Amino acid sequence: MDEEATRDFNERCAQCSEVNWGLTDGGRFYCRSCHNVTERTREVVNTDFITNTRVQTISKGSRKQEKTDGGCEWYVCEGFQLVLKKQAEALEALGVCPQMKDEVLWNFWRCYLQRSKQAYCIRPAGETVKALSVCDSSTDVDSDPERPSLLHVLSLSESEGDLQTDNSFASSTSKVSECTSLCSGSVDGSLYLKKNQKEKLRMTMPMTLSFCYMALLWLREPVTLSDLLRFVVEGHIPYLNVFQHFPEKMKLCGVDLKIFCVESWPAYEEVYNKMLELAVFLELPRFPDITDSCFLHPDMLCMKYLMEANLPDELHNWTCRVVKKIGIGDVDFLTLVPGNKSTAKVKYDILAAAVIVVVLKLLFLLDDKYEWLLSDFAEERNKNNKEGDPYFEFQKWYKVIKCSLDAKQKKLDEERAKYLWRCEKPLFYSAKMKSKVLKRRQMVVNLQNQFGKLAGSVRPAEKPNPSSFQLSWSEENTDGSCFHGHSLKGILQEKCGLLKPMNPDYWLCTVKLCTERSCGHLAHYSREEDFPQSYHFVLRLFSFLLRIQPSYIHDEVCVIEQKLFNKKFYKKAKIQHRSSWLMFSLQ
Repeated sequence: MDEEATRDFNERCAQCSEVNWGLTDGGRFYCRSCHNVTERTREVVNTDFITNTRVQTISKGSRKQEKTDGGCEWYVCEGFQLVLKKQAEALEALGVCPQMKDEVLWNFWRCYLQRSKQAYCIRPAGETVKALSVCDSSTDVDSDPERPSLLHVLSLSESEGDLQTDNSFASSTSKVSECTSLCSGSVDGSLYLKKNQKEKLRMTMPMTLSFCYMALLWLREPVTLSDLLRFVVEGHIPYLNVFQHFPEKMKLCGVDLKIFCVESWPAYEEVYNKMLELAVFLELPRFPDITDSCFLHPDMLCMKYLMEANLPDELHNWTCRVVKKIGIGDVDFLTLVPGNKSTAKVKYDILAAAVIVVVLKLLFLLDDKYEWLLSDFAEERNKNNKEGDPYFEFQKWYKVIKCSLDAKQKKLDEERAKYLWRCEKPLFYSAKMKSKVLKRRQMVVNLQNQFGKLAGSVRPAEKPNPSSFQLSWSEENTDGSCFHGHSLKGILQEKCGLLKPMNPDYWLCTVKLCTERSCGHLAHYSREEDFPQSYHFVLRLFSFLLRIQPSYIHDEVCVIEQKLFNKKFYKKAKIQHRSSWLMFSLQ
């Protein structure tokens, strides 16, 4: 043993000049000839120490963090946090202020974890907490609450695998056992679905969009909820099959697929209602004021939707008059105050679309008769007089919009029908199945390519950048398809210095509003009901632009009508005893 240890030490002894070294018990070299002990010691290499000198404090449970398939233990809230991070980054790439991700959304998420007692809180007494593991072996784990934790992945971490945690994160009880991990890739996946967490607002995939919309609303970004959901459907914001963006170490299995796999398009009402519940649950203060210079103000949104619907610019003056008349442009009405039942819960995009519909009914009546008479009058005037701005023809506008709307709707239906709900990234849960799954997936891809060539199908082009406008109209077109600069003089008359509609009548959509508690809607709308086809068409147009059901816009139209004609309506109703087709004077 001494000969192997001293083989590389070839210095001569200072006393006898011999090279015959041995080792003492203390590890020093001594000369076997003269027994001279040197100050030199043997360089011991201990493989029990790693090169990284940072202190590691690994608890009992984290020793099993690296599984046989290369995965690591992770919690459901970590998965949702990664989803929020990806969605925030996508919104930032679309032009949203970076403050949304690093400050607003991060603070909302941190507050949610604290109030739902998943992190940043004292563990309930008597609960046994299973220690967390980490995905990176070089990650420090300590009990300092001020140290950047795994939750900072939203704002600080740039790599998908750089996940850090602390001992206060995800306080799982002793019920999380080895059998839990067998049916779930996550540690708490099985318990997550079993727990009754209604009072804690259990996190779901639609709630990730609620978090994003709440952050957008807090910053008053020019993105409505309908825009957000449309970007999701178009694939610009990760939502469907978002788990394919998870790191390789975060394996999904069993119930994890029920939590993170989405096989339906996000619903407007669900995302909006969850946003309101979240704001109350987090006890957020009054949101920043929605003023008349804000994009979410009805006057601003009406201008946008009038341009997209290819309607005359002069209609904006009438939408502003309606907004001012019924007070829906006031700051106190538009600003969200969580928990205050007396304040309105405003759906800004639907409200603006409903205002435009009411204005169209004020000017054109939309009863399948009066608007066509006005069109005939405007057509005759435009033929005989070529000077000045042309009069707006409702019939011509109807034909242009219907042609474009039908084409867009057909394309949208085809894209939804062809959508593949399965993700491109194959899912496998063990090293044994990995090769088989990859081989099977490659065979499917090859077959799809072969059939595509035989059918002569064209490969889809790169995804275009999203736009706030789905329908665009240019006044430079020579075919006369743009109506922005057309005049409304043919349907207005001046009285006492004010322009008023030539026809003073108006028909109400409903006599009396229902209560949402009884039927869930303020009004009732269906295509079987006796509503004019022009009214159906206008609702269909704006429902396509907002990607919502026409009944949502119809409900808001009825609410605006009740505010606009409340006193006159009830006086007339007692006298005439008519149904929903009640005509009355605007004077």
